[in-house]
Amino acid sequence: MRQYSPDLTPPWKKPRSVPEVPADPGLVVEEPGTGFCGAVIRCEAGTVTLEDRFGKHRVFPLEPRGFLLEGKVVTLVRPAAAAPVRPSRTASGSVAVPGARARVARAGRIYVEGRHDAELVERVWGDDLRVEGVVVEYLEGVDDLPAVVDAFAPGPDARLGVLVDHLVPGSKESRIAEAVTSEHALVLGHPYIDVWEAVKPSSVGIASWPRVPRGQDWKTGVCRALGWPDNTGAAWQRILSGVRSYKDLEPALLGRVEELIDFVTAPE
Repeated sequence: MRQYSPDLTPPWKKPRSVPEVPADPGLVVEEPGTGFCGAVIRCEAGTVTLEDRFGKHRVFPLEPRGFLLEGKVVTLVRPAAAAPVRPSRTASGSVAVPGARARVARAGRIYVEGRHDAELVERVWGDDLRVEGVVVEYLEGVDDLPAVVDAFAPGPDARLGVLVDHLVPGSKESRIAEAVTSEHALVLGHPYIDVWEAVKPSSVGIASWPRVPRGQDWKTGVCRALGWPDNTGAAWQRILSGVRSYKDLEPALLGRVEELIDFVTAPE
């Protein structure tokens, strides 16, 4: 008995196999049914979007043998997902160190006045600080700063850096900072009433930070002037979400934080 194939289609009538081509952005193909020729700009589940030389877009289904590539029939398929690109820079602009483990914490510390200040430092400099082994601690206020520094007992192997709000000549903060005399402690600050102002207005989506009359709570005044709800916690999260890197911060803050990190990590 002869064995016959269940497929009785003559060989010359069987469709030839065609190559499968990933629909990578920029690939120029033609849809033969319409004659539309364009470059791939988007490939989603089941469809591909082409753009012709006039900027016109057309969406076509990803069907077998559905396109011509350099005059030859091909089957477009979704491109393989690209591997995530590792950032080459940290949020602070430093060279990233892929796979680097956090260094064992140094004895030295950086104290930051205010919870929002500490969160902002973590957002921008967190990767750098972990590589350097520098721990940032939240300082509730600076009224007792000299006593706090004495309790920490900074020394050659345990330097202390402190970041203070509104450190301008003649202010209460400046007088307190001057009372810290240890050569192993460095007190620096930015000129803003609150660290909110250290975030560039454009990064928050506002024209400028509003002026708040004396005697009024600054953060509450800002929320009201901008038409935001009287919820400073929610307002801060809104501001912080606009900070992606050092480019979103004012130089007056950037320089002070970098100087504190250098001070704490500098070899004797």
